[in-house]
Amino acid sequence: MKRIATHFLGSLALAACALTFAASTPADAQKRGKSRDLDAGMAGPVQGVGIESRDLLAMSDQMVRDILATPEIAARSVAPRIIVDSKYFTNESSQRINQNLITDRLRTSLNRASDGRMVFIARQNAAMIEEERALKREGTTDSGTTGLTRAQFGADFRLTGNIASQDARNARTGQVQRFTQITFELVDLESGAIVWSNAYDVARAATDDVTYR
Repeated sequence: MKRIATHFLGSLALAACALTFAASTPADAQKRGKSRDLDAGMAGPVQGVGIESRDLLAMSDQMVRDILATPEIAARSVAPRIIVDSKYFTNESSQRINQNLITDRLRTSLNRASDGRMVFIARQNAAMIEEERALKREGTTDSGTTGLTRAQFGADFRLTGNIASQDARNARTGQVQRFTQITFELVDLESGAIVWSNAYDVARAATDDVTYR
């Protein structure tokens, strides 16, 4: 009889656990660490005062429109050759930012939207290109389908940029405020002239800041 009672009580405990788990809400699941998909163009559940994904997406989209509307670049009779990478893109802000997130998205977006009005040079891959060029000229491989060029393409313009910020903190309330400015310049690589420039500002405040990695 004692054994039956113990078994019965154990079954009740298991049933109660099952009911508790089944009745849990999506919010409970999130608290347990379950991940969920987010829209990169919208504010997420973790927010601070720094540059976030929605800022990067909006900024790159605006830059594409600005550059394509610049006649000195997009309306030339011969498509200009442009380098867009992070080599001359500096970060002087108080936030840690992977500059490649900005330059890679901008380059791919411009390359897609320009529809042949611009040619983008993969200068970051110059060593890889030179290795393949050597194989072709040694006869190790054939010349491919695009033919041979006298040298790798030189560039007409290069994008440079800088990220800077100014922080303020209220010691009494703990509120943090940050102004971030991201500037870009498209530089003529022969004359040094700046043919296009723009700045993008983000000002944000929060009671508690978050850590950006």
